[in-house]
Amino acid sequence: MRDTSPQPIHLADYQPPPFLIDDVRLTFRLAPQATRVHATIRFRRNPGVHAGHDLRLDGEELKLISASLDGKPYDAQPDATGLTIPAQDLPEGALEWQAEVEIAPEGNTALEGLYMSKGMYCTQCEAEGFRKITFYPDRPDVMAPFRVRIEADLPVLLSNGNLVAKGDGWAEWHDPHPKPSYLFALVAGDLHATSDRFRTMDGREVALNIWVRAGDEGKTGYAMEALKRSMIWDEQVYGRAYDLDIFNIVAVDDFNMGAMENKGLNIFNSRYVLASPETATDADYAAIERIIAHEYFHNWTGNRITCRDWFQLSLKEGLTVFRDQQFMGDMRNHAVKRIEDVLTLRARQFREDTGPLAHPVRPESYVEINNFYTATVYEKGAELIRMLQLLVGEDRYRAALELYFNRHDGQACTIEDWIAVFEEASGRDLSQFKRWYEQAGTPRVEVSEDWQDGRYTLTLRQHTPPTPGQPLKEPLLIPVATGLIGRDGQELLPTQVLELDSPEQSFSFEDLPQKPVPSLLRGFSAPVLLNHALSNEDRALLLSHDTDPVNRFEAGRALARDILLAMIRDGAKPGPDYLDALRMMLRDDTLDPAFRALALSLPSQDSLAAALHDAGETPDPTAIYQARQETLGLIADALQDDLRTVFAEMATPGPYSADARDAGRRALRVQAVALLARVDDGAKAQEMFARANNMTEQLGAWGALLAIGAGQEETAQFYRQWAQDRLVLDKWFAAQIAHAAPDRAVSIAQALTEHADFEWKNPNRFRSVIGALGMNPAGFHTPDGSGYRLVSDWLIRLDGVNPQTAARMSTLFETWRRYDTGRQALIRAELERIMAQESLSRDMREMVGRVLE
Repeated sequence: MRDTSPQPIHLADYQPPPFLIDDVRLTFRLAPQATRVHATIRFRRNPGVHAGHDLRLDGEELKLISASLDGKPYDAQPDATGLTIPAQDLPEGALEWQAEVEIAPEGNTALEGLYMSKGMYCTQCEAEGFRKITFYPDRPDVMAPFRVRIEADLPVLLSNGNLVAKGDGWAEWHDPHPKPSYLFALVAGDLHATSDRFRTMDGREVALNIWVRAGDEGKTGYAMEALKRSMIWDEQVYGRAYDLDIFNIVAVDDFNMGAMENKGLNIFNSRYVLASPETATDADYAAIERIIAHEYFHNWTGNRITCRDWFQLSLKEGLTVFRDQQFMGDMRNHAVKRIEDVLTLRARQFREDTGPLAHPVRPESYVEINNFYTATVYEKGAELIRMLQLLVGEDRYRAALELYFNRHDGQACTIEDWIAVFEEASGRDLSQFKRWYEQAGTPRVEVSEDWQDGRYTLTLRQHTPPTPGQPLKEPLLIPVATGLIGRDGQELLPTQVLELDSPEQSFSFEDLPQKPVPSLLRGFSAPVLLNHALSNEDRALLLSHDTDPVNRFEAGRALARDILLAMIRDGAKPGPDYLDALRMMLRDDTLDPAFRALALSLPSQDSLAAALHDAGETPDPTAIYQARQETLGLIADALQDDLRTVFAEMATPGPYSADARDAGRRALRVQAVALLARVDDGAKAQEMFARANNMTEQLGAWGALLAIGAGQEETAQFYRQWAQDRLVLDKWFAAQIAHAAPDRAVSIAQALTEHADFEWKNPNRFRSVIGALGMNPAGFHTPDGSGYRLVSDWLIRLDGVNPQTAARMSTLFETWRRYDTGRQALIRAELERIMAQESLSRDMREMVGRVLE
């Protein structure tokens, strides 16, 4: 029997396109159930490919109305994934293909291609959504200018590029810059704009518009200011100016991802555009600023220069994440931003890299490309850019980027093209560094020390564990930023970068007055796990005196981790040294309040489970939860007077500001009230909730109450106040589950799935319930398996409607082999139940299959 399951696509099988495109003209006659799309595409043969090829056009869920080849009717025969024009039917030179198709955007619940969201037409074409719009070679290395005509009885009709003509019920747009089909965009609906203007460094006047539904206009001001800051920053730091006359952003409620960088028409999940002090937290404001910047920066790193194939996805995403991290550091606080990025990397990417879903930054194969929009491609990809900058230096980094932009503008590129400009700009051979793109897994770096007569020697050993499909690993080039601290707290050696390029390597430092305490991996200079047996005394020294803020934070986090692990293992309580160190940090006014807020937090339940698993132990989610709860109570009891003082000191009188200073003060204030709730039965939290004039404090106070099993009245009040605000209502759903006690989390989630406002087909709302259960590990992993059953039930249901979102949510199960045999058996049964579904999507089948393997 022939295997009809989807077959993997391999990087090694890449072939250049046999046909290129000079011009694309599209006409859309919009109708909810019967949109007509007429395409005229001018092809020419690729001179780099020998003749004799068929012309293959991708196409899915399209009803072909008519087709012609060079003006003559053509009897095309579509199959399930497109259509083929045999070589013998093609003229020898250029050719013109015309086709009219019919599609039904109203029924497109997968939210790929052209679909509808609350009466608005919109598109999502990355990675392979354009093939649901018309027949086309839907691959990133086929780039062409587009001219688009939209016909509809709607007031706003938008597409890529510049508006060139419009009339009653129609508009025409022209994008002169060649782009791949995944960057195509169309929006039509009854929308309202917040408008502004921007003058680029080369004198171009650009009209800026943020389009939203009626009633949301008052929530777009911060997004507009973030856009202008991004445009200024990209000019000043990278020398990149915007290149069209219009830049449009549209906020859409139903969207699978965060946002999409379509040329000149960015489409955003509304949660990353809309904000007011009353409805958005400081974290929401920061996310809006970051994602607005990220999508704008794609104009050059993704649009003007794109990726040759989807295996090179990190070429645009890793680089652009690094750029948005730089931007946010400049806009806010570099140290705090770097700590937040490291915490995110460890929580998402390290988890991915140590499990069944591990894959290289540049994968070698895939079945469904939507499943590779991962933390590895994005966050680890950004870390590779950061390491390159560290290894070659900032000046040569800038020279390499300038060379990259000048050499490859208008091209679809590879990782090899990227590495080549750095080798040319720096004069270095980076072939070993390129292994970072090719090898999966998080490297381990073991540290040993030797001290003899003023000579201090560090010996570093690297090892990367096996990952699926890669049992053996080659040594990597690992930059280890290092400083040395004396016992008196003085820095004996400022930061220098040690390059670890062998399995084992020693580095010696001469003529030191005393044995130092090493500060290793400063700034988190490489995405590795560092195994360094420091004493608590040495960690306390680093916590107090390290000049690198990231390592100062890391020292405190390591102390907290070890205390929690000891409590989990044998019930040991934290000693006074740890609590005294926390008190000193809390009251140190020289430290940024945002830093102090981060330092007060404990390692997450998931990170503690990972630490136990790495040590060869079986984590117990309930024991981890209880240890954290007990430690939080001990901290609150010991520091309550200091917490009350800080709570009062961090008040932000006057009008709300989302700037880093006030956001940091509120972050520390919310941390303080969450701890105080454990010793005052929530009195201070109730007071904060009642008086809050911003969502950060209202949500923080309510969360503090939920975490101690209180807050029922506040839960009802929060719903009454915000029932009509769809984004705030997402918070209402999520907070109840995320803060629930483990024995109640599943029942609360189950009840919320039955709530009238649980619009499960909306990705944001689905994540606010099913995703929130995953944010409560002890609840999700309740021993009776009810959490697993609830998640599986909903993944199966969503898969038939929105395979992309369902498949991404299946990663909740990726760490299942960490746990005891009872939990493993329960999870395996649910995964096998999912795989047994007859109509399971390709997306879900690949993901669950990999998790099972």
